[in-house]
Amino acid sequence: MVAKSNPKQQLSLSVQYADPRLQELLPRPLIRKTVRAALYFPAELTLRFVDAAEGQELNRDYRGKDYATNVLTFAYTDDEDAEVTQADIILCTDVVQREADEQKKSVVEHAQHLIVHGVLHAQGYDHETDDEADEMEALEIEILAGLGLENPYQ
Repeated sequence: MVAKSNPKQQLSLSVQYADPRLQELLPRPLIRKTVRAALYFPAELTLRFVDAAEGQELNRDYRGKDYATNVLTFAYTDDEDAEVTQADIILCTDVVQREADEQKKSVVEHAQHLIVHGVLHAQGYDHETDDEADEMEALEIEILAGLGLENPYQ
């Protein structure tokens, strides 16, 4: 992948709280800061917080998996030469809260990790192979450290 470029990357960000439970904990300025930290290219992104029912429906309809998952990324930019990354990133509030509790992490830090994860997916990173997973995890750890957050894989 390409090395990180200008930290003031152009960003058009829409945040939707279809499930408003995390709205106070994750206000737009914090989300924007988190997205920017993971952004390597100009981007047009929508970040949407949903409940378990909507999360399950999206995961079932688009991935064939009939359960709610923590984050889904719908990347619309397939061309590596595209000037702008376009994607929808969906976070399922129920799953984020449950996982944070299970992992004994704050909901905010877990959500920030998942936002970074989703933004990397939007830019073409994946974790289908061990090498891809290692690269993506290393980037997540580095980006989160830059935000003052702990390694989410420890």
